[in-house]
Amino acid sequence: MGLVVNDGWFRAVDLGGGITRIDEPGVHPLLRANIWHVRGRDRDLVIDSGLGVASLRRHVPALFEHHPVLVVTHAHLDHLGGAHEFADRRGHADEPMADPPPGSLHLAPLAAELGLDPSLLGEAPPDLLLTELPRRGYDPGRYRLRPAPLTCPLTDGDHVELGDKAFRVLHLPGHTPGSIGLLGESDGVLFSGDVVYDDVLLDELTGSSIGEYLMTMERLHDLPVRVVHPGHGDSFGVDVLRRIAAAYLADRRGGRR
Repeated sequence: MGLVVNDGWFRAVDLGGGITRIDEPGVHPLLRANIWHVRGRDRDLVIDSGLGVASLRRHVPALFEHHPVLVVTHAHLDHLGGAHEFADRRGHADEPMADPPPGSLHLAPLAAELGLDPSLLGEAPPDLLLTELPRRGYDPGRYRLRPAPLTCPLTDGDHVELGDKAFRVLHLPGHTPGSIGLLGESDGVLFSGDVVYDDVLLDELTGSSIGEYLMTMERLHDLPVRVVHPGHGDSFGVDVLRRIAAAYLADRRGGRR
């Protein structure tokens, strides 16, 4: 394949305020999801867990040093992959964390599994969705998503407590049936998963619902948010959130709010 080996694999950026963004630069942008680490007084919060092609415990041990609770925003492979490494795993019961589909690092089988239109990746999309290898001898064809059963299901209105910080669970269906976000009500910080990010939103995948997405976007448009930390790409402020939500509503509902 001619791919170089990236022994470090993960990339971390400290955003201040006890929040670090971690991603996998050797992964195609389609699957290069954000892992969020929030430090708390009594315990830490980790939001999503990457593809699972490299061990978070080995490469990012800081995630495991302070009694972490992992919240999985939804069970797609790029968010669930490393969840099995955590003892405290939380998410919505409508997500198949205990029995996920196998996943794939090759576009054709993954597109068939997800119901994804490969043309969204351009006129000549790649076959392999890695641009580097996590270790010497790694075989992408053997990739399988590992089960990570919930230890605690979350529903809308639940709270995740860190001692000095608390996050309210928002059930935000549309991308998947059990997609959730976490809202810090004291500071207006929203961790949104894949429900909203500043790029093409995917609402026609297997399990997606445009009708539910519309209701979610109505909710997000008026949410008291200061900054959004999404499942993919860079963080953004409330003006961008409202622009994205309004554009989605205009596209899918003809501008009616």
